[in-house]
Amino acid sequence: MKRRTFIQGLAALGVVGSLPLPLSRALAANIANPVSVDDLPKLKGELTLYLGRGEGGLYENVLQAIQKRNPDFKLGIRRGPTAALANTIVAEAKAGVKRADIFWAVDSGAIGLVTDAGLAQKIPTDLSEQLQPQFRYKEWAPVTGRIRTLPYNTSRLTKDQIPTSIMEIADSDLSIGWAPAYASFQSFVTAMRILEGDDKTAKWLKKVQKRSKTYAGELGVVMGVERGEVDIGFANHYYTLRLKSGKPDAKLDLAFTQNDAGCLVNASGVLALNDDPLATDFMRYLLSKEVQGYLATEAYEIPLINNISQPDGLPSLANISPPKIDLTQLADLRPTIDLMRNNGVL
Repeated sequence: MKRRTFIQGLAALGVVGSLPLPLSRALAANIANPVSVDDLPKLKGELTLYLGRGEGGLYENVLQAIQKRNPDFKLGIRRGPTAALANTIVAEAKAGVKRADIFWAVDSGAIGLVTDAGLAQKIPTDLSEQLQPQFRYKEWAPVTGRIRTLPYNTSRLTKDQIPTSIMEIADSDLSIGWAPAYASFQSFVTAMRILEGDDKTAKWLKKVQKRSKTYAGELGVVMGVERGEVDIGFANHYYTLRLKSGKPDAKLDLAFTQNDAGCLVNASGVLALNDDPLATDFMRYLLSKEVQGYLATEAYEIPLINNISQPDGLPSLANISPPKIDLTQLADLRPTIDLMRNNGVL
């Protein structure tokens, strides 16, 4: 699939086509189909969004397009690291000050921090039913997914040489690239702790550390794999897809483990912090077919609503075997950080 420009990818967020159907009619017609922005109510009023940093300017492009389509809508945005904003929301609530109406987080762990504090509003059933069944939650809506992968150098390995168990990677002779200080890696380790226990996770970290090269971030991991500095790496899927989009002949491909933390599907997500219908209507735009398609095409993120094409170069979720885990369980990173520090990884 040829990558579209921003204007092409979000063209439908402008005023196009005939008059929209009422949202209720569109949903009643076929809940399995993605809802177009043409069928959504116009946004009127003011909201404050706390936006976790992520995906360069792509999320900003989405927000600008939504505001352009809705000239009577004013969106105030506070930007910052996702975890820091989640802590700010909780602290402000304890102080009796609620400044944010919506929280768009790039990591479900931060979502869990806010929902565990009882600050998120329940979302309407019709909104959650647009999502694939395994991504339906009562108090937040996943926006896009990202899967943990094993990028590998195709000149050094074939896919069948890579274990399909993340735990077996520690006992292999493969050289590994990792970014232990990176938030996505720490969420992955948290999932491993939940699934395997602290003792097994600690032993895994120690073994892997002996054969690992450390990078500042997961893009660096993928670039190191492609250069042949290491055999494989631990990284979210989109870093590999983005690198290959700019370098089609890259010596790089993706491998997946099965039913363990190594193929965890994490998600960005959005929640409302008050019961203003405007906040819910804003969330509907993020789940529209135009925004979902744009993020899949430009950010290579995984759309989590029905009938939107996956990013090029990535198997469908039906052909991947992620572990069954409540993503909000990834909220408390403190035991993970302590475990990693106690074992010399951080």
